[in-house]
Amino acid sequence: MSSNCVLKADWASFDAAKYACLHWHYSKTIPIGKLVKVGFWEDERFIGVIIFSRGTCKNIGAPFGLDQTEVCELTRVALTDHVHPTSKMLKIGMAMLKRLCPKLRLIVSYADSFQKHVGTIYQATNWVYVGPVVTPSYLKNGKRIADRGIGTICTELGISRKEYAERHGIEIVKMRKFKYVMPLDKKMRTAVAGLALPFPKKELLSSVETRASSN
Repeated sequence: MSSNCVLKADWASFDAAKYACLHWHYSKTIPIGKLVKVGFWEDERFIGVIIFSRGTCKNIGAPFGLDQTEVCELTRVALTDHVHPTSKMLKIGMAMLKRLCPKLRLIVSYADSFQKHVGTIYQATNWVYVGPVVTPSYLKNGKRIADRGIGTICTELGISRKEYAERHGIEIVKMRKFKYVMPLDKKMRTAVAGLALPFPKKELLSSVETRASSN
């Protein structure tokens, strides 16, 4: 790493965050809802964002006895080519988040096995791995599509997600993700310590089924 490369972190605008997500994140989408957007620059060149949000689960804090004001989700790490380690930027982003939201006690994030991720960045920054989860996703022509609003549309039409998918040539599949948490205080670290499991390895991706058709 060049010691002459200056890293800067600051709050990013919505437009900057959207650009980073569309160009440098595999989802090609920006999360909805209230976002905390930390931008990064190297030698004044914009290299991307790390985004925290409420996530898609309304009860994200329930397994840990937390309400919605005490927990958030790390929803995007959208970076282009850069010199400084991603782990360093993640630590900076979490520190800025904690100063902005002092009541936060826990951050949750997921590594997507469909993208061949096991959470290397979380392992490098001492997150706690609490196990795999299986969630539904939507594919069209073999590519994942954003599912934002599908539930609302189905409710308005009075049809099931399965029927909606069949009408539009969408395949509903189950995707395995690896769930990590980052406690932000000593009491919470103690609380989640008993949930810690051995970190998953890359070899696991070839030995477990990461995708299975829904019923």
